[in-house]
Amino acid sequence: MQSIIDLDLYPLDRPESPEWQALVGSARADLARDGMFNLADFVRQGPLQQTVAELTPKFATEAFTHKRRHNIYFRKSIEGLPPDHPALQEVETVNRTLCGDQVGGAIRALYEWPAFAAFLAATMDKPALYPMADPLASHNVMCYREGEGLNWHFDRSEFTVTLLLQAPDAGGEFEYRSDLRSESDPNYDGVARLLQGADPEMRRLRLNAGTLNVFRGKNTAHRVTPVKGGRDRIIAVLTYYERPGARFTTEEQIGFYGRAA
Repeated sequence: MQSIIDLDLYPLDRPESPEWQALVGSARADLARDGMFNLADFVRQGPLQQTVAELTPKFATEAFTHKRRHNIYFRKSIEGLPPDHPALQEVETVNRTLCGDQVGGAIRALYEWPAFAAFLAATMDKPALYPMADPLASHNVMCYREGEGLNWHFDRSEFTVTLLLQAPDAGGEFEYRSDLRSESDPNYDGVARLLQGADPEMRRLRLNAGTLNVFRGKNTAHRVTPVKGGRDRIIAVLTYYERPGARFTTEEQIGFYGRAA
């Protein structure tokens, strides 16, 4: 794994060492303060560039184009909310996706490395995390071309783990509004203000290629702005669960990837 990650900078292979403990402590502090942590230059430039070179032709011939109009909840209706409420305003998401059975190399090696899952679990203060048993959903790589982006939404899962493989020339910025809702307060009016561009607490983050981002997005609304220019935004999404053997249903696989495993 040393050829993929700088293990001197990020000693994931030395759990319980003082350096590992310091890294976990820093990540936990960032999560508590910002709802995310970022590890810049997590993957070395060599394997990063090789991965992009391997996947670029696949995006042209094998990828599933995911294009849909949706509201921030990815649900057709919300109980107790009228259909014309501005919190249900529709937006559009467009990207091309390669599934776990189409992505090998450094991304699969990192995803399946037990020390990586153990490190993530420690940063989230969980007993353990497990790779998915789903051959499609386990690890995906998504490509956003000019004008394409991932629009406003809340995540279904508690945490999202991404690795930026290639940054675009412009656009493709990560925008988020921390703790926009809670388990007891859906804050529909606050959601409406965000969608109307009137929330002063919305934040913007531009990441560099090679950055690992771990983000708590269940109650924090977020999006990726449309890409500008001829350089695509390419990002890997690595999905773990607190129980082994997790899989999507056939319906979910078809909805996300256009096919079932």
